[in-house]
Formats: sequence, structure tokens, C-alpha cells
Amino acid sequence: MRFNVIFMGTPDFALPSLEMLIREHNVTAVVTKKDTPKGRGNKMTPPPVKVLASAHGIPVLQPQSAKSDEFYDEMRQYPCDIVVTAAYGKILPQRVLDIPKYGTINVHAGLLPEYRGAAPLWHCIINGEKETGVTTMLTDAGMDTGDILLEYRCDLDDSVTVGELTDKLAVEGAELLKITLEKLADGTLERRKQDDSRAGYAPMIKKEDAHIDWTKNAKQVHDLIRGTEPSPGSFTFYNGERFKIRKSEVLARSEHFGAPGEIIRVSKDGIDVAAGEGLLRILELQTDSSKRMNVASYLNGHKIAENTILC
Repeated sequence: MRFNVIFMGTPDFALPSLEMLIREHNVTAVVTKKDTPKGRGNKMTPPPVKVLASAHGIPVLQPQSAKSDEFYDEMRQYPCDIVVTAAYGKILPQRVLDIPKYGTINVHAGLLPEYRGAAPLWHCIINGEKETGVTTMLTDAGMDTGDILLEYRCDLDDSVTVGELTDKLAVEGAELLKITLEKLADGTLERRKQDDSRAGYAPMIKKEDAHIDWTKNAKQVHDLIRGTEPSPGSFTFYNGERFKIRKSEVLARSEHFGAPGEIIRVSKDGIDVAAGEGLLRILELQTDSSKRMNVASYLNGHKIAENTILC
């Protein structure tokens, strides 16, 4: 069965789901956020979803507000059996949710109800979780509070970054969405309510949230670095200069300890820094005036003094 679908999404995460819908169903319109200025010239840049939709000749709606009468009236002009959302970034009012015949299905990057909100994967890694996944769910007027349809679960290792995880789950989410719609079509799709007593909230990560607190243990600092890579990027300050830490590893316990943030050892293998407990090795970094590079390359043109405190 081919559904008439209105798709709502914005970033790269949404692309595999939209690509699948274009192949398997009839996408009648795409809703995404407004173009935004980017780069040194502040050139107006369309969201990735708009670029893909336009390449396929699909009408694109970019409302200022999903709550406006104008947007509601525009939505109703397109054939719509179902609305699919994936990282759209706005809460939909009930009257918009009531438009599609079969409701609105969201592809949620994270497991529910523990990780509701805008940045579940970021918080999942920062919190040191060992498992995550992607969920298809029925959207209601709340923040990721609708019934769960299907889940894909995967283990997390201690090296994966949020960027790598997002790319993986974007693909898995598209496949899960495909299965969800197949089950909807043949009448076998089941739903289960979320256990609100286990609910957690994962708000958007702000730049200031990525400032490293060296009083935390080395594993917590490492998880923050992984959970904010590539964006917004964890950072610290060395002699007043901002260092963005792009890659790190936790070292085994060592006889070399110091104050939190103290640089214990500098070598081409990395910069070893004392945390509140344990040692963290910085493997790759970037300053405001340099590109991303490994420590060996950085040391070719710069000096890093041992016993200096990062803050």
C-alpha cells in the first residue's frame, strides 16, 4: 500500500527517512524550517531536507510557526494519509495532528521514555549509557509522549561520537519507519503506552554546556567530548586560548596525578591531563585559529607546557 505522506524534517538525520518515503510512497509535500544564514558571508542556506525535496520536485513548506492559520490551511491542500516527522524541531498543535487519516508518526533518535526531547543522543553519550536506539512513535500534542510503535536498539562503545551515532541511527530509523508503515498497511502494527514514571528529558545542548569541568572524572570528561563531537564541540582554555577537544581517550590508572585540569605529560602520543579522578589523553584538538589536527601535528608548531592548568 502506498500512502500519501506529508514529511516534516530539517537536518541530515531526516534524509534517509525521506529518501525511503520517496521510493516507497507518495510524498505530497515536505515541511521544514526556514533557510538560515551560514558561513562568513552569511549566505542564506536551505535545510538539507529542502534540498532533497526540491531535487525531486516535491512542494516545500517553510512556515514561521506550525500553529498559524496560514500553515494549517496550506497543509490541508495536500493529499495526506499520514504525516511523518524526523527531527523537525517543532511541537505540532492538535489540529495539525488531526489532518492525516492515520495520524502522525515520528522517527525519534533515542529510546523512550528515558530520552524525550531535542537532543537524546547527545545526552545518552554524555551520561555514559551502554545502549541506545531509535523509535517510531505516534505523535501527540506533548513532547515525545505518544505511544511507542517499534524500536531498534544497539550497544554503545566508549569511542563512538554523537555524530557517528546520528549517522548510523538515521539509516536504521529509515528502515524502522519502512517496517512501521508496512505493518500499518497490513493491520499488524501494535502500540504501547509509555511509562511516564521512567520519563527523562534531553534538552538541546548549548555551547556553554560543552565547557569541560576537569573536577569530573576522566570517563565523564571523555563522554562529554564524545557527546558533543562534532557539534557544539567540547572546549577548555589553555593560557586564555580556547582549545576545542575533538578526540580523547581515558588512560589506565597511573602514578602520575595532579590537580584537576593539570597537564601531566606532553608527547606526540597526546596531552595527558589530570581529571578529578584518573587521566585523560587529548588526541586531537582545534583552536580558534587552527584547523582540527592530532597532537603530534599541533606540537610541530606550538608548545604546550606541562604542569599548566586547563580551565
